[in-house]
Amino acid sequence: MLKNHVFNSNQHRLPIFSLATALILMDQGIKAGVALTMPVGTSEQVSAWFNLVHVLNPGAAFSFLANSGGWQKYFLSAFGLIISAILTRLLWMGIQSFIESFAYILLIGGALGNVLDRLRIGAVVDYLDFHWADLHWPAFNLADIYVMSGAFLLLTISFSTPAATSEST
Repeated sequence: MLKNHVFNSNQHRLPIFSLATALILMDQGIKAGVALTMPVGTSEQVSAWFNLVHVLNPGAAFSFLANSGGWQKYFLSAFGLIISAILTRLLWMGIQSFIESFAYILLIGGALGNVLDRLRIGAVVDYLDFHWADLHWPAFNLADIYVMSGAFLLLTISFSTPAATSEST
């Protein structure tokens, strides 16, 4: 019976780390496709509210720290590697929640996808551009979607997990 099934991430290491690897490969594959088919700085309209673009972002989300002189490449890469190492260690030790494990996988896949870009070309390849008229949301990529989805899942389960209560005698 599924109700009594206890999930433990350390018993599912191969599928967990295979999924994280697949997420990174999908992210890097799409970025390679963008780099091969679109020159940097170009844009192709797909619909009235969506463009495919090829933008190099040397900063973090929403181009935060983009004009900081280059040190941010190393800082953001180190930060992504450290967070990924911590989450990998937690998964290796055993997480009892499938949703929490999946959130960690998304965070690892997204962080490492963007770290690979920073270390390889010094910036993150962004290609998704959503807009309404002339108001554009900052361009982003699949790795960013992974990170935001993982963070959203963790936030959601933090609010849905009942707090420990003590009974008075």
